[in-house]
Amino acid sequence: MHDIEPYRRWEKIYNCYKDRLSPFYGQSHDPHLCRNTIYDHYIHPAWDEFGSNTLYMKLLYAGYEKGAAVIELMGEWNDLLYNDIMYLKRNIVEHLEEHGITRFILIGENVLNFHFSDDSYYEDWFNDLDEGWIAAINFREHVLSEFDKIGLYNYMIYDGVFNEIKWRTVNPEKLVDAIDAIINRSLNP
Repeated sequence: MHDIEPYRRWEKIYNCYKDRLSPFYGQSHDPHLCRNTIYDHYIHPAWDEFGSNTLYMKLLYAGYEKGAAVIELMGEWNDLLYNDIMYLKRNIVEHLEEHGITRFILIGENVLNFHFSDDSYYEDWFNDLDEGWIAAINFREHVLSEFDKIGLYNYMIYDGVFNEIKWRTVNPEKLVDAIDAIINRSLNP
């Protein structure tokens, strides 16, 4: 697991450690020292912690003019035991919302499992967005089926075309625009 790194090609466009509005502003980590674990497995030091014991993230992009953020996730999303959504909502999402972010792209290729509890934090997050949205892209099928069991489709958009997005082939602004266009087409056929 220590070999799985967050995406780095956008670092010249956006760096969460240099962004004064980022919840990670000013942080620095030894690029060679694994400091975090998921259960008994060390993970790559480039992943950032936000309060969860099993889920880590990288804020790949925060475009305040566009009102959008791209967050890559890694690990086990466990609301049942650790209430990961609470930490994500309180420590990251609310901070970004204070600075005008209302559109969120969650990249889930490295989310290995999802264990649900209730949907109250998802509902709260969704209700905060006004005209914004939450798009979950490239999550594993078994994770999406767990999303379905709790009814997360009421709060975020996922599956179908969102599981086939080649997000690494475009810059973050174009990714936001493309997902926004897909959502607008589906809402206004």
